Amino acid sequence: MLLLSLLPAFVPARETAPRIDLRHGVRPDTIRLKAEDLKLGLPCDSVYLKRRDSLRRNDSLRRQAEQRNQRLYDSIRSKTTRRAVPRLLYRMLFVNPVLDTTANGRVLDESRQFERYSGRRIGEVVIAQDPVFTPDGNWLERTGNKLHVMTRERVLRRDLLFEPGDTIAPELLVRNLQLLRSRAYISDATMELTPDSLDSTRVVVTLRSRDSWTISADAALHGEGRTMIGLSDANIFGSGNRLSVATNFSRNDFGYGGNVVSYDIPNFLGSFYKANFSAGRDFYNSELRIGVGKEFILPTDYELGIAYNNVKAKYYLVDRDTSDLAKSKRFDVWAGRSRYIRSIRSSVFLTARYGFARYSLRPDVTKTYNPAFHDTDDVLVGLGLYREKFYTTNMIYGFGTREYLATGYKAELVGGYSWREFGEDMYMGLSYKAGGFTRAGYLMGGFSLGSFIDLATGQWTQSAVDVNLRWFSPLFVWKRSHIRQFLSLNYTQGWNRLEGSDEVLRFTAQDGLSLLKEDLVGTNRMVLNTETVFFTPYQPLGFRIALFGFADFGLLGRDANIFKNNFYTTFGLGVRLRNERLVFSTIQLRLGVALGKGGWADCRYFQASNGTRMEQYRYLPSRPEIVRFR
Repeated sequence: MLLLSLLPAFVPARETAPRIDLRHGVRPDTIRLKAEDLKLGLPCDSVYLKRRDSLRRNDSLRRQAEQRNQRLYDSIRSKTTRRAVPRLLYRMLFVNPVLDTTANGRVLDESRQFERYSGRRIGEVVIAQDPVFTPDGNWLERTGNKLHVMTRERVLRRDLLFEPGDTIAPELLVRNLQLLRSRAYISDATMELTPDSLDSTRVVVTLRSRDSWTISADAALHGEGRTMIGLSDANIFGSGNRLSVATNFSRNDFGYGGNVVSYDIPNFLGSFYKANFSAGRDFYNSELRIGVGKEFILPTDYELGIAYNNVKAKYYLVDRDTSDLAKSKRFDVWAGRSRYIRSIRSSVFLTARYGFARYSLRPDVTKTYNPAFHDTDDVLVGLGLYREKFYTTNMIYGFGTREYLATGYKAELVGGYSWREFGEDMYMGLSYKAGGFTRAGYLMGGFSLGSFIDLATGQWTQSAVDVNLRWFSPLFVWKRSHIRQFLSLNYTQGWNRLEGSDEVLRFTAQDGLSLLKEDLVGTNRMVLNTETVFFTPYQPLGFRIALFGFADFGLLGRDANIFKNNFYTTFGLGVRLRNERLVFSTIQLRLGVALGKGGWADCRYFQASNGTRMEQYRYLPSRPEIVRFR
């Protein structure tokens, strides 16, 4: 009842599709400008605009430029196909462009295209699959198609949230497309609805999917000479399951350090339960991890899961500036239920969780020292409201293909009880986050606040607040390139913290400064990350190129006034290469420097990394958590 009474104050305005001004052709993810005294730079000319209607000339000239470019490419292709070597070079350097399904950054509500069939019955469900690469591509692409094992049709059917006989629900179809695109073995998926020629009350649903190239290699260099090389397949034998094997050895004497094997099932027998298993050793580290669970998917749904971890690993102890071995057994079980309330267009949810941790090897501990290594039994309960809706856009994390971004909100109250090795505590927490598209771009903000209460003394302990703000701009067009600005702000502060590991903050990979190597600690941290990305039109061998500049600013220390703490900044340039059809989709190179109050700071200068697709900006509830402080 408390959350319902606060709903008008906390819930964003009614979720609607971004408004489209049809009079002037203004799209929701487009900067609206007055044409008076506006000069637009075009690839081959400039036009001085005096009236709003003149903005249409830009589209006409752009189409003419695209037609000229296409005639040029056709001419090059016809001339190079006459001889073997030029033909080979053409196939290596030029590829068929990937369709920008969302028209260069515009925000679309895909559910609208299904609305005219809303309420009709689903007749036949047809699956149409495309190979990873185009069949008429170069030799490397054709060979890749021959080696690749296509995803089995029954795997795709298991991922469907509907079946023949169900009624068409537009929002459900969009949610299903987002689910399919989140699978590592799928690079793209679309749905087409057509009336059944034999029954006017039924609709034929055609799902067209394109596989990803899912075999990848990995390598890592760790301290003390430890080296890892690995091989994985995210679609083993077309099953949709992921198998990974990593081998460890010493690069000093090539001594064998052990293997780690993992197997992940994203959808067990169509139940939408995930299952994972990993076991092995890496020199002195070892692990056994087993987990099974189902997440919330629909507005009215449930979650259920269980996990067991037996891990031995080295942990960095900040206060001693050293690493020490710890061995623990952890067990976790959780459940939850949500129900959609039509009157408020939101879902109410209730979640519960029980877990314990037992250490057989650990650093020194006392009641106030190293609480992260205490034996504990915890019970947490969460209650809240949420809403989530997907819109389609592109050129955010991908380079042109369809991307689904969530809008909505989540408000949650968390309470619980902890039986600790040195006493008993009660926990109370509150969190809220909301996000959506505005005329200025996508904006998401949220906070989490929580604290333990020592029942023996009544004092608040290990209190923390975590605030996040994320924004990215509409897509700007400059000649043949597209530009987007990204910004993220994180503020974390702790009060009444104890001593030892995990009781202080550091600059981390998630909330930190790129390339910085300074070892700093504190209880008050603020980080601002900015990035300007230029999406170029070039795509050699199917890899699209994006250039970016970054500037990060951070404050960290123990003073309650954040601006009196240590200040650092890093800035530089980088390049990303991404092939949307490969599971290892992003290769990133960074070059930059770091500065502090005292001048130049210790940094890496150059960094090479790779990344995979990540789910961002979700508002689904999950098992209740203690507010993070790390």
